[in-house]
Formats: sequence, C-alpha cells, structure tokens
Amino acid sequence: MSKKLLLSFGIAASLACSSYALAKDQPNQAFIKKAIEGNLGEVAVGQLAQQKGASDAVKNFGRQLETDHSAANQKAMSVANTLNVTPPTEPGKEQKAVYQKLSKLSGAAFDREFIKEAVADHKKDVAEYEKESKRQNDPAASYAGETLPTLQNHLQTAQSLSSAKTQ
Repeated sequence: MSKKLLLSFGIAASLACSSYALAKDQPNQAFIKKAIEGNLGEVAVGQLAQQKGASDAVKNFGRQLETDHSAANQKAMSVANTLNVTPPTEPGKEQKAVYQKLSKLSGAAFDREFIKEAVADHKKDVAEYEKESKRQNDPAASYAGETLPTLQNHLQTAQSLSSAKTQ
C-alpha cells in the first residue's frame, strides 16, 4: 500500500511540475506566435508597397520589410519549434485588417497610409520586443533581442519617410 501511495505522490508531483512548466512557458509561446503573425503581415504589406507605392522610397522600404521580416520569420519558426509551438501560417487579424485597408489605396494615398501604419506598428513592436528581450534564459527572449535592432531601424526609416512626406 505504501508503494502505491508513494507512486501516486510521485505522479502528482510530476504533473504539478509539468503544469507549472507549461504555465511558465505560455508568455514566450504567445510572444513567438504573435511575432510570426507579425512577420507574415510585414512580408505581405512589404510586397504590397512594392506593387502600389508611388515613390521609390516607399517601394524600397517595402522591399526591406519583405526581406528583413522573411529572415526574422525563419528565426522565429526555429524558436517556435524549440518551444513546441505550432507556428501560425498567416498574419493575425490586425495585420490582415491593415493589409485590406492598404490594398484599396494607390499612389500618394497609399504611401501616406502605408507610412503611417509602419510608424505605428513598429513603435508597438519595438516596445513589445524590448519587453520580451529582458527575459532570462529564454529562446523567445534571445530572438527578440536579436531582432530588436532591425525593428528599430524600420521605425527610424518609417519616421524619416513620414517627416519627408510632411515637409
């Protein structure tokens, strides 16, 4: 009887520990899923900018977004695999809504809205990635820290395009 009791306690303790581990991992799993959705959205919007942009600057920035976020997404997919996360296969609702809005525009109107969205989105992304990068011994945090300089560069580019449009 005591062996069964000890085995039951052992199983209960093991389950409690694994439940704790799963609960502990949820924030980084949610972050990496959101990062993948964001990357997929940025690639799509970058392609759209190359097609619909009126200025060379917007088209070039679109190309940069497509290239950088494709590379970032490969890294994010690797992290998702490490965390046993099933990666999303399409952008999130927010990214889809932005894409839909931009796809209806063209010329200078597209450029203005694209730049406005790029500034707002990258401000938000930089803040989220800064927060995530502060975690210790976490693959999602490492990914966030490695990707942060690229996002900051995108924000600076979008802001400078915004300044150029308002002058």
